[in-house]
Amino acid sequence: MQLAFSTNAFKRCSLEQAVETIGAIGYAGVEIMADVPHAYPPHMPGERVAALHELLTKSRLAVSNVNAFTLFAVGDTYHPTWLENDPAQRRIRIDHTRNCIPLAAAIGAKTISLQPGGPLEGPRADALKLYADGLRELLPAAQKANITLMVEPEPGLLIEHSYECIEFLNQVSHPNLKMNCDLGHFYCVNEDPAAVLRQCAPYIAHVHLEDIRENRVHQHLQPGLGAMDFPAIFAALNDIHYAGWVTVELYPYESTAEQVAQAAFSYLQPFMK
Repeated sequence: MQLAFSTNAFKRCSLEQAVETIGAIGYAGVEIMADVPHAYPPHMPGERVAALHELLTKSRLAVSNVNAFTLFAVGDTYHPTWLENDPAQRRIRIDHTRNCIPLAAAIGAKTISLQPGGPLEGPRADALKLYADGLRELLPAAQKANITLMVEPEPGLLIEHSYECIEFLNQVSHPNLKMNCDLGHFYCVNEDPAAVLRQCAPYIAHVHLEDIRENRVHQHLQPGLGAMDFPAIFAALNDIHYAGWVTVELYPYESTAEQVAQAAFSYLQPFMK
C-alpha cells in the first residue's frame, strides 16, 4: 500500500503547483482533480497532458486516482448528476466521465472515482436504473483503456452505505466497476471503517482517507484531529493485504493545503511502516 494526496485541497493553486508541492513533501502518489481549476478535460490539450506527465516523472509521483466527482466547470459539487430529470444534463455528466478515461490513461492512472449517482430526488429504483444505464454506456471504453470506474458512497446521496454499494456493483456486474472506499464517509453513516474494509475487500479499488469528528458530521478533517480509529483502519488494511493506494482527501483546507498535506504525511507515516 502507498500514500497519496489529492490535489482538490489545492484549489487556490494551479495543477502543476499542487503536483510539485505534493511531490516535495514526500508522497508516493497524487490524486488528480478532473475539474477546474486543475485537470478539467477540455482544458487539458495534448501538450499540457504531456507536460504534466513529465512533471509527475520529475516529481517522482504516480497518479493514485483521477477524481471525477465534482463538476464545478459547469455546475457544482454534485450537479449535473447521473440522475437529472433533464437528459441533456445527464449527458453532460456522462460525457465528462467519458472524457476522463483517456486523460486517466495518458497520465498513468488506473482508476476514476465517481459520485454515487447524486442526491436522490425521485423513486430510488428509477434513480438506480439511471445510474446503472449511464455507467454501462461508459464501461466498454473504460475496459478498453484498462481503467476502473469507481462508485464512491457518500452521506446524503443515492448510495451511502457499503451494503448499498455492494448490491449495486453486483447488479451491474462488470470487472471495471468497483468501489472507491472513502472511510470517513462510512464513519459518517455509522459504519465501522475497519469492518467495511474487511467486508468489502473484493470490491475495493482505491481508498480515500480523512478524519471525522465524533459527531459523524460529514466534514473532512486532518488525520489525528477527529475520532476515527486509525490503528484499527491500518490493521484492517494489512489484514486484507491491501496493496493499492490510500489517498488523503482534505478539500476543505484550501487556505492551508500545503501545511495540512505535510501534517497528514507526518501523522500517517508510522502507520504506513
